[in-house]
Amino acid sequence: MSDTVRLTMAQALSRWLAAQRVEIDGIELPYFAGMWAIFGHGNVAGMGEALAGMEAALPTWRAHNEQGMAHAAIAFAKASRRQRAMACTTSIGPGATNMVTAAALAHVNRLPVLFLPGDVYASRRPDPVLQQIEDFGDATVGANDCFRPVSRYFDRITRPEQIIDALPRAMGVLTDPALCGPVTLALCQDVQAEAYDYPVGFFAPRVWRQRRPRPDRAELDALVAAVRGAKAPLIVAGGGVLYAGAETVLAELAAATGLPVAETQAGKGALAWDHRQALGSIGVTGTSAANAAAEAADLIVGVGTRLQDFTTGSRTLFAGKRLVQINVAAPDAIKQEAEAVVGDAREILEALAEALGGWQVDAAWREANRGAVAEWNKAWDAATAPGETLPSDAQVIGAVWRQAGDDATVVCAAGGLPGELHKLWRSHRPGGYHVEYGFSCMGYEIAGGLGVKMADPARDVIVMVGDGSYLMLNSELATSVMLGQKITVILLDNRGYGCINRLQQGTGGRPFNNLLADAAHATLPEIDFAAHARSLGAAAEKVDGIAGLESALGRAKASDTSYVIVIDTDPMITTEAGGHWWDVAVPEVSGRAEVQAARRAYDDKIKGERT
Repeated sequence: MSDTVRLTMAQALSRWLAAQRVEIDGIELPYFAGMWAIFGHGNVAGMGEALAGMEAALPTWRAHNEQGMAHAAIAFAKASRRQRAMACTTSIGPGATNMVTAAALAHVNRLPVLFLPGDVYASRRPDPVLQQIEDFGDATVGANDCFRPVSRYFDRITRPEQIIDALPRAMGVLTDPALCGPVTLALCQDVQAEAYDYPVGFFAPRVWRQRRPRPDRAELDALVAAVRGAKAPLIVAGGGVLYAGAETVLAELAAATGLPVAETQAGKGALAWDHRQALGSIGVTGTSAANAAAEAADLIVGVGTRLQDFTTGSRTLFAGKRLVQINVAAPDAIKQEAEAVVGDAREILEALAEALGGWQVDAAWREANRGAVAEWNKAWDAATAPGETLPSDAQVIGAVWRQAGDDATVVCAAGGLPGELHKLWRSHRPGGYHVEYGFSCMGYEIAGGLGVKMADPARDVIVMVGDGSYLMLNSELATSVMLGQKITVILLDNRGYGCINRLQQGTGGRPFNNLLADAAHATLPEIDFAAHARSLGAAAEKVDGIAGLESALGRAKASDTSYVIVIDTDPMITTEAGGHWWDVAVPEVSGRAEVQAARRAYDDKIKGERT
C-alpha cells in the first residue's frame, strides 16, 4: 500500500482544507464551512476542477462580486466568533485585487479568512500573461503583493510541495487568538495544475481547539489590587469578550460586584441592554451614562479592546485615568501606556471574579451609574419616538428594534447608522449586534448580512444600510436569493452621504459633493431602489413614515425570500444625547469664518488628548 497519493496542488489543497476540524461545545465541525469562488482564467482549470470534485466535503458557492463574497466570508467568521471560517478563490487580476479591501477589513477587525487568489505562471513561460502586473524593476512583484500589508500571513505557492508547509502555517494564524486575521496564499496558476506525490498522512483529519492563554500571576495580582483600590472603576468590554466566550462570566462578575460595564462597537451585546450594570456604548458614539462614568472613573479596565479612537474619544475620554488592558494580544494590551494583563479574557475574568469574592463597588458609585442610565433611557425614548416629519435614523432604528425579535441580528457598517445603532440599538443577547466599525467599509452591509445568515440560518438577519452603501455594493442581495438565505434589508434613503455631509459642515465646510443635491450633476437622479431590489430577485417595497415601516416589517418577516424596505430619511438629524468629541483635523488656513472658528475649537480640544 502506497503511503503517497498523486494529486494536483489544487486537489491536494482542497482535500487538506476539508480535513481541518474544530471542536465547538463538544461538537466536531469542519473548520472551513465552504469556499467562495468566482472563476477566471487564473483559477478555473486548477482550483475549479479540484473543487468540482469536493462538493460534499467542501461546498463551493458562486458570488457576484469578489469583494462581496469576501465580506460574506468575514461576516460568517465574526458571527461564528472566529471559531470557523471560509475561503475565497479568484482569478489573477481584478478578481484578486477586488478582495484587497476585504482583506484590510479582516485585518483591522482581527477576523479569519483564507484568500486564495490565482497568480502568474511560476514558470514564466507565457509572461506577460493576461492580467499580469509587470514591475520593470522587480520581476517577482505581482498584483497579489497588494495583499502583503493586509494579511497576517502571506505566501506565494510556486511549487506544488510548498503547501505541505504553508497550509499548517496558515491554519496556525487563522486559529491563533492573538495573531488571528486574514491569510493569503497566492496560487500560481500553472502550479495549481501540477501534480506531486503527497504523503497520505498530510490529509488526515486534524482538530484545532481554541487556545486560552492564562495570565501572568503578577499581572493578575496587580489587576485585582487595582480594582479593589478603586473608588470608581469602569469595565470597557470589547470584541475580545465575545470571541473568548466570556460574556456570561462578565455578566456574573458585574452583578456580584456592581462593576459598571460599557461596550465598544465590537463588544456590544456582551451584556444584555437591561443588565443592572450595563451603561451601553462608550466613546464618540456612546451613551451619556457610559461617557459620564468614564469621565468620573479613577480606573478603566479594558477587556478585549484595541482602544480605537471612537472608543477613547480620540484619547480624551480616558486621559488622566489609570488604564489596565486585558487582552490576548500583547501589542493591544500595552497601548496608551496601559498596564497589561495578557491572556484569554474568560480565563482572566474568571480569576478576577474569584479574587474579588465578597467585594463590591462603593454604593455611591453604583447609584450614580443607575441614575445616569435612567436619564439615558429618557433620552432614548425621545430620540426613537415616531414624529410627524421626515424620520431620522434614530426613529427608524426605534421602529426596527420594536418589531425585531429578541433573537434577531442587526447588521451595519458605515455612514451615520453605525453611530446611531451603537447608541440606540438595545441588544438582548450576544450576537444580536453585528456592526463592522473597525474598517467602517461601505458596501459590507448586504454581503455581511448574507454571511451572518449562513453562520446561523435560523436567526432573523436585519441589514440596515444607507442609499450610498447600497449603491456601492448590492450584488450579494441576488446571491442571498440564489442561495435561499433570506435577509431583510432596511434601506434608508437620505439622497447622498448624509453622515459625511454633517461632518463637513461640523468642521466649518460648506455642503459640497456629499448629498446628491450638492454634487455636480447634469440630472439629479430619481432612483427606484425597490424596483432595483426586485430586479435582483428580492421582494421589495417603499414605505412612508414610521407606521408604514412597522407594518412592512411584519410582511418582511412573513416572506420566504430576501425582502427590501425603502424609507426616505432626513440627512441632517442625528441624536444629540450622548456622544463625545472626535479628532477630525480642521484646516489651519481658510477663507471661511466657519472653518476658522472650527479650527480654534479644535486646537482647544487636542490639548486634552492622552499622549
